[in-house]
Amino acid sequence: MSSHDSSHYLPPPAVPVSCGAILLDGQGKLLIVKPTYKSGWSIPGGSMEPDGESPWDACRREVLEETGLTVARGRLVVIDTRPHEKRQLGLRFLFHCGTVAPEDAARITVQPEELSEYRFAPIPEALELLRPAISRRVAVGLQARTCVYLENGRRAAGIIG
Repeated sequence: MSSHDSSHYLPPPAVPVSCGAILLDGQGKLLIVKPTYKSGWSIPGGSMEPDGESPWDACRREVLEETGLTVARGRLVVIDTRPHEKRQLGLRFLFHCGTVAPEDAARITVQPEELSEYRFAPIPEALELLRPAISRRVAVGLQARTCVYLENGRRAAGIIG
């Protein structure tokens, strides 16, 4: 039997992927959102669809769905691996999407099925309010000048940069 025998082919594992956006207001405050389906605060974003959607497309789609904001530009600042209790490892992409214009910030409307509220919070306060793994990831993403690889929100041993 050949090692290429299709009867023994195993599909690659499906890895859950989510994408988030760092969005700031004119005073440098971070946009944070309060999900209805889990505790604590988060940033706009969510899961990538399994239909071939890219992480960047997922980020823009989720921001639009959750807040009504259209994100036109962004910079990938963090790729994080996030272990789940009793579940496989997931990938988290974090994009820094810049500053929201005041007129756009005034028109934010949250998706009520997913979010109960939003606010722009000063960075120290936002990092305190965010769930721990997200807070670590965002803190790195706010300072990153290039894309940074993390494991559970922390720099991994042996990774340079």
